[in-house]
Amino acid sequence: MSGTASKRDYYEVLEISRNAGAEEIKRAYRKLVRQYHPDANPGNKDAEERFKEISEAYEILSDPQKKAQYDQFGFVGEEQGNPFGGFGGAGGSPFGDVFGDIFESFFGGGRSRNPNAPRRGADLEMELSCELEDVCFGATREVAIPRWEQCHRCGGSGAEKGSTPVTCAACGGTGQVEHVQRTPFGQFAQVVPCTRCGGKGKIIEKPCTSCRGEGRLRERHRLDIRIPPGADTGTRLRIQGEGEMGANGGPPGDLLLLIRVKKHRHFVREGDALHYRKAIAFPQAALGSTVTVPTLDGDASLDIPSGTQPGKVLTLSGKGMPLLRNPDRRGDLHVHVDVEVPRNLNERQRALLEQLAAEMDVSVKEESGGLLGKFKDLFLG
Repeated sequence: MSGTASKRDYYEVLEISRNAGAEEIKRAYRKLVRQYHPDANPGNKDAEERFKEISEAYEILSDPQKKAQYDQFGFVGEEQGNPFGGFGGAGGSPFGDVFGDIFESFFGGGRSRNPNAPRRGADLEMELSCELEDVCFGATREVAIPRWEQCHRCGGSGAEKGSTPVTCAACGGTGQVEHVQRTPFGQFAQVVPCTRCGGKGKIIEKPCTSCRGEGRLRERHRLDIRIPPGADTGTRLRIQGEGEMGANGGPPGDLLLLIRVKKHRHFVREGDALHYRKAIAFPQAALGSTVTVPTLDGDASLDIPSGTQPGKVLTLSGKGMPLLRNPDRRGDLHVHVDVEVPRNLNERQRALLEQLAAEMDVSVKEESGGLLGKFKDLFLG
């Protein structure tokens, strides 16, 4: 594996300590991906390169076998000319297979793992931001996924047009060579990657000018994603086969999308319930009324009972969010009533309230000028 991250310590790239566990590695990756994702930094080449570093570092440190090899040797697979590249599978510890071969190959023979065997591609993880309406009714959104794609110029061979990789003469195309050792216990055969071709079995004499012999390029893959009704912030969608491409004809990894629902201008979500604050006038609360409130389905009428107190919660059934596993069912919309105290009363309005206070035997502060007296003159003569 080659890339920008191989020039820096993977732990430094993810900004974590070397004793970080799997969950800490994952949290660091998610945080940095959100910060440096190309969609959040359009046209920023530095952010794009940083994103590549982060993705490559996570690909290694999230895989226990690759991480173990990296911790022991400082590189994985064919990186840095690793003499154990591919030994024991993708990034596995080389010595496990060495000793396995020794004890299984008394007096010749023995097994070995093909460094060019198909390997599954890495999973990719990214965040998908969406509106509350999207996760209420379902929606389709296009996402752009930065990932490795097969080079179109060379078709993945790594060789320039008009040329083809040639079979390595040292290993006969197997990518492996056998070393026989004689010991007091007998003859042992050890199979190691071919140093001439780097364990690939082929030698590229004229590298592709587009991918420089890698057979792959970092590109933005566009994909339509269906957001299911009832999804919420933290919901993970797994899209099979849309992760990184596999190696040596292996299957691709998966794409993991982490849903993040944006804050809504009207509603606060709590599970399958929605909450909304509705301000009404004092007379509406005292005498009762019918008011209009917004819902995700459009405006709806809400009955305000007479004597409604501030903070009263009224419910519109079935106007909340659908259940993720049963989208035909929906929660409720809870309307929290706020009673507005009138400001800047005109003279007549104040006089009416003063009269109401008198009727209710409630003490209020009167303005200088005797508005209550004016009210009495107006209505009582």
